[in-house]
Amino acid sequence: MADLKTLLHDPRRRNLAILGAVAIASVLLAVLALGLQQRETAPRYKVESFFPNLASRERAIARIHIASNKGSFDVVFKPYRGWVLPSRNDYPASFDRVNETVVGLAGLETIEPKTARADWLRAIGLDAPPRGSGMAIALLDEKGEPLASLIAGKTEDIGDPSGAIGLFVRKPDSNQSWLVRSVLELKGDPSDWIDKTVMDVDRARIQETDVDPAGSASFEVRREKPGDADFALLDLPKGRELSDPTAPDGIAAAISGFSFDDVRPAKELDFGDAARVITKTFDGLSVTVQIAMQGRDFWATVSAESEPGKPDAAKEARDINSHANGWAYKLSASQAQLFMTTQDSLLKPLGTPAKPAPTP
Repeated sequence: MADLKTLLHDPRRRNLAILGAVAIASVLLAVLALGLQQRETAPRYKVESFFPNLASRERAIARIHIASNKGSFDVVFKPYRGWVLPSRNDYPASFDRVNETVVGLAGLETIEPKTARADWLRAIGLDAPPRGSGMAIALLDEKGEPLASLIAGKTEDIGDPSGAIGLFVRKPDSNQSWLVRSVLELKGDPSDWIDKTVMDVDRARIQETDVDPAGSASFEVRREKPGDADFALLDLPKGRELSDPTAPDGIAAAISGFSFDDVRPAKELDFGDAARVITKTFDGLSVTVQIAMQGRDFWATVSAESEPGKPDAAKEARDINSHANGWAYKLSASQAQLFMTTQDSLLKPLGTPAKPAPTP
């Protein structure tokens, strides 16, 4: 009691006691705040694989089924042929696309559960196709038994430094939705699954291109050696000039980076009045592309051959023909325009004043 009285009557000791009590209280508050902060920032749910056993069952996958409000299609594995698209007469499917999809599905990781209310699924894109906006993807074995299946919906940014996105998903037999971490790029159109490999002819190899447009005069563009930057139009019509020195370059290199949007059997189309573009390389390869308009679309066939005594070119020609034989390729409007180039389109319009001759 005496010590308490002394403390109360001694300002210095009283102030030290108060400061000590305040310090203790501050420490306790800091510990409490830190605990609350850690509890708030800690993951609410344990990260788990959405398909925990899929990685070990990848070899059993024999079919991929994709469905959306635009329709449905399958990608099927056939022995000795690989992955094909039955809806495109078994044209080869892109192995890279198949691999990316399977690996992407196996790599899905849950972030947290979301709504399980059926009437809220539409808001996150998880209402089932064909009426809903969700995309259904199923991996099935050779007996048609599902190995993994989901409905995928909208995405959101989760700030992942590796570029992964947040994807809303659910399993088809459940209304429970999840936000998952995903690197999967969803593709719901058969044309996105087609193997786009037909040929890869570098512009630097091209020597000349012979063009026979439908209903227009044929012409040839050429360069004498690989180091020449531009191609020249041979037999320039009398009194005419090129619209630009580089004008022939587009048609000359039209086969470089050849790509297409869709494919179908060539026998289903009429190529009787097709334009024809024959491109020849310095190393002996010759590629012929025929282009015809069907409705509003442009379709092309591709074939190749080689000069005698050119084994490398012969092998390349066989590879091109193994991909292209019997098929027609739907071209984009921009690529079709290159192949449909006419001689007149390379020239200045009639009546354009000629450039004055250089002064000696």
